[in-house]
Amino acid sequence: MRMGGCLCGAVRYETRVLEDQVLSCHCGQCARTSGHHAVMVACDDAGPVVDDAKAKLRWYRSSPQADRGFCSGCGGNLFWRDLATGRSYVTLGTLDRPTGLAISRHIFVQSKSDYYEITDGLPQSAEW
Repeated sequence: MRMGGCLCGAVRYETRVLEDQVLSCHCGQCARTSGHHAVMVACDDAGPVVDDAKAKLRWYRSSPQADRGFCSGCGGNLFWRDLATGRSYVTLGTLDRPTGLAISRHIFVQSKSDYYEITDGLPQSAEW
């Protein structure tokens, strides 16, 4: 079981992650919510469980395909949920350290910005 949370601590969660599904997403939506590309890890079918019913977790429908979970206190970008599959992902930087995880591949690389290059040699996909 992994634990994590937002910057201000108002949202704490626990989840089991799929360690081979650590994705670096370069799509425009991830860039706008994180300020750069976003690194996320897929959760098991139960998804993240938020620790407190009074937590400041809010959901935003960012597209017909996705909801994004964030803290309404500090604005921390915590979760992404694929509406077609129901699969949830947590942003890797919100997991308590050490994570022991590593990026497995890059997705939506055709959307990446022009100010950086992907040079780590990991698999890249134009879209998903």
